[in-house]
Amino acid sequence: MITMAWPLVLLALPLPLLATWLPRAPDEQGAALRFHLDPDLASQVGQGTRGTGSLSPRLILALVAWVLLVLAAARPEWVGEPVRLPVSGRDLMIALDISGSMEVADYELNNRMVSRIALVKAVADRFIGRREQDRLGLILFGSRAYLMTPLTFDRTTVGTMLSEAVVGLAGRETAVGDALALAVKHLRDQPEDNRVVILMTDGANNAGHIEPLAAAELAVQAGVRVYTIGIGGGHGGGMAQSRSPFGGIPARAGSDFDPETLRRIAEMTGGRFFSAYAREQLEEIYAELDRLEPSERDERSLTPRRSLYMWPAAGALFLSFGLAAAPLLSGGARRRVA
Repeated sequence: MITMAWPLVLLALPLPLLATWLPRAPDEQGAALRFHLDPDLASQVGQGTRGTGSLSPRLILALVAWVLLVLAAARPEWVGEPVRLPVSGRDLMIALDISGSMEVADYELNNRMVSRIALVKAVADRFIGRREQDRLGLILFGSRAYLMTPLTFDRTTVGTMLSEAVVGLAGRETAVGDALALAVKHLRDQPEDNRVVILMTDGANNAGHIEPLAAAELAVQAGVRVYTIGIGGGHGGGMAQSRSPFGGIPARAGSDFDPETLRRIAEMTGGRFFSAYAREQLEEIYAELDRLEPSERDERSLTPRRSLYMWPAAGALFLSFGLAAAPLLSGGARRRVA
């Protein structure tokens, strides 16, 4: 159907009639504001409004042009039927440990040993690229936890922030509880049944102000489901290379994370605990997380609209050209007759 965006503008339609009823300024007042108006057209307006004469074609065209201008100013629009847009997906917050131990190179990727953070980046980047229906957020934590990207559909930005994460940037220790509490804080106001945290760490909680299980209680109260992933001890638990200013230092690769606490966090919140001792395991974990069934949120509707104001505006412009050219044409005709 066709509607008016600003229907009150139509109240301006009788303004030309109002102009004929206003008292005219006496000719002897030199301070009056004056403007040029075709005398013939002005007299026709006065005669037509008082019923003392018939409307000339020029007056009719002028009135039609005015009506078209007012219609254009009222912004006519064609409004279609509302289209429902169901939005599916989850609000998924990734909390990644970037403490000092994440630089230990005890995983194998493409036939070479890589650090834990390098493997997580490689696998998580593919996981992020597949979450088309989800809003993603990223938290990096070490001794402190920082929100790097709030919940967003911009997967490219989340992937970029993940790839630029540097070990030790947030401190060398591990504040698991603070990271989980920060994730819950940014998820608690989102729609229920869509709040998910993926917490990845290779160490036990040894920093921060909130204990991991206390943060898990906050997650339970907020309806946030937490999936915990323990990282470390890859490549069969053999020797690993730990980076230092003097090069690689051989070190016994083991798992320093606290599996009981991570498992308890997952159980309390309705999630699952995973332990990734090899690249294949980590990829399988992300594949299983990728199969999370998205639930529908509140439906949104889109009403298609198309502006039509240009058509009456174009008609008024065309008529104004005709009114401007009419005196010139009539004057030329009178000179030829004379």
